[in-house]
Amino acid sequence: MSGKANPFESLQSQIDSAAVHLDIESDVLDRLKHPERVLETNLSIELDDGRLERFKAFRSQFNGDRGPYKGGIRYHPGVTRDEVKALSGWMVYKCAVVNIPYGGGKGGIVIDPAEYSASELERLTRAFATELRPFIGEDRDIPAPDVNTGQREMNWIKDTYELLENTTEPGVITGKAIESGGSEGRVEATGRSTMIAAREAFNYLDKPIEGARVAVQGYGNAGWIAANLLEEIGATVVAVSDSSGAIYAEDGFDTAAVKSFKNETGTVSDYEDADEEFTNEDLLTLNVDLLVPAALENAIDGDLAEDVDADVIAEAANGPLTPEADEVLTERDVHVIPDILANAGGVTVSYFEWVQNRQRFYWSEERVNEELETIICNAFDDLTSTYEAHDIENFRTAAYVVAIQRVVNAFEEGGTFP
Repeated sequence: MSGKANPFESLQSQIDSAAVHLDIESDVLDRLKHPERVLETNLSIELDDGRLERFKAFRSQFNGDRGPYKGGIRYHPGVTRDEVKALSGWMVYKCAVVNIPYGGGKGGIVIDPAEYSASELERLTRAFATELRPFIGEDRDIPAPDVNTGQREMNWIKDTYELLENTTEPGVITGKAIESGGSEGRVEATGRSTMIAAREAFNYLDKPIEGARVAVQGYGNAGWIAANLLEEIGATVVAVSDSSGAIYAEDGFDTAAVKSFKNETGTVSDYEDADEEFTNEDLLTLNVDLLVPAALENAIDGDLAEDVDADVIAEAANGPLTPEADEVLTERDVHVIPDILANAGGVTVSYFEWVQNRQRFYWSEERVNEELETIICNAFDDLTSTYEAHDIENFRTAAYVVAIQRVVNAFEEGGTFP
């Protein structure tokens, strides 16, 4: 696994692959492959010991043809300008494939949050919110959680924005705590959509999900919830991993028990009911029915794809396969449920949260899950209809064909100004 693929180039390659099946002028296509604007800023904060430290931060607003920019903010030492641009582009097409009225954005700060105190992270988050203030708003750009951020950081951003604007605007950000205007069902949403998309794919391929053997790379929020929900519908989760390594059990794990162990120890390694321990890369090549990459991008490159031994892959992470891996897996008849559908539950329930914030009327968890089920199932049906109608080579390209056409339609209907 090289991990060296440029994510922005991967995005552009995916767009080009889909455009072959569409009647789009080259100039319009070029517009769809580049962000409208990227904010790059340096945030200087005082640390607890009185020293100043500078942090680089980004916010990319990729395309707003279908609505306000929408996308998370991640805190990670590997954040780059190209990564943020790519992720904001994937958000455009993710929102379009599930047909919710958003464009795409993404943000990030170059930091390892584990090395800083809660008070330092709060000052950093509020500094970033202050820089973002002129660009965000419930009708402009709506951030959300991503890698190493969650309700706490979203609450800080909301509070900073509302204080500076002297207003109450809970819809400026999503992924908030319930008491701050968050939505029921938001925490489970990404894992739930991964489960729904995998279930629908197995039905479409005439494969039983009951008894299907599953491996999950990454046991954070999305990965563990997907594993738990797949277990609930009858699948057997035989392998899971985190950054420390992977564990395997021939007869399957109690997914909730593994999560409890990770919460207590900080890792899945040394779990007492595991039959075997190995590396993350080993997990990705296990002989299973369903593989769920739920970590960071570029987990599977072209070389590793030759050794993948799963029938179906459901991408809970963003961009876990390189374009070269896609080509190899397509040739090997491995069906990949693309990230822009499989993990779209997060942005879909963020959309529900935004709707509830604007209406000041809040839904039950049951209603949230029912609405999410409808949207993901409808999106999967649109994908497979396009896949068959255009005789497309794989599910990812079919998803991009659906999404790009919707963005192009919105752009053309709006005309060009000035």
